[in-house]
Amino acid sequence: MQYVHITTIQCEAWEGLEEEVQSDDRLKLVVQALLADLCSQEGFQLKGGRLYHEGRIVIPKNSPRISWILHEFHDTAVGGHSGYLRTYKKIVGVVYWEGMRKRIQETPPVLVRGDAQVSAVDEVNKLTAERNVMIRELQEQLLKAQDVMRNQANKHRREVEYEVGDMVFLKIQPYKLKKLAKRVNQKLSPRFYGPYEILQKLGAVAYKLKLPEDTRVHPVFHVSLLKKAVAPNVEPQPLPSCMNEEWHLEPVPEEVRETRRNESGEF
Repeated sequence: MQYVHITTIQCEAWEGLEEEVQSDDRLKLVVQALLADLCSQEGFQLKGGRLYHEGRIVIPKNSPRISWILHEFHDTAVGGHSGYLRTYKKIVGVVYWEGMRKRIQETPPVLVRGDAQVSAVDEVNKLTAERNVMIRELQEQLLKAQDVMRNQANKHRREVEYEVGDMVFLKIQPYKLKKLAKRVNQKLSPRFYGPYEILQKLGAVAYKLKLPEDTRVHPVFHVSLLKKAVAPNVEPQPLPSCMNEEWHLEPVPEEVRETRRNESGEF
């Protein structure tokens, strides 16, 4: 295939094209419709027995000429190994086939897709086959390890959901939010701040909190940063009955089982 100009293919390149068009079921119907009515197929024309689409020669989408065209417009010195868009613009001005944009955009199969290449050295072929088997086994083992880790992690997960009005603590230890609480020593700052009231539920895992008015942080937090504040429900412990007015304990024995006198005669 030779060129007169970069976007003009010489006539001998189209020899036998009419037979290819007739062998394509879709294009054959288009030609028959145009023979009956020249205006029946929008964008298509018949000139000298050859099918055109908007002034470009039509070839079947499975024609072997497509590979030749792609080679000449891309791989040769004339094509210059241009990118997809430049190559497409060169070809689209000359010919047309169904799905040409997608076909031109495809990458070379041998360079990128890695088609199998057989070496003349048997040991190389054997080593390549063993490597492929090893890679597949490693991938299978990685998938199994992922499943085990996923199942183990799911055992410790639980569904947490809060309602509007609930009081929750906010976990913000990694952040130095001085607007929420001022601490002298940041290392010893608590893990949770609050509690704060939930004002709104946003989606399935986000909640809007009622933070202090002077807080400049965004009030929406993920559910993983929240912990429900449970009010203490403990019975108050009574004071010891043997405690006097000065808060001193005066123990009293429950039972006297034996007595004795000292030297002065006192019990």
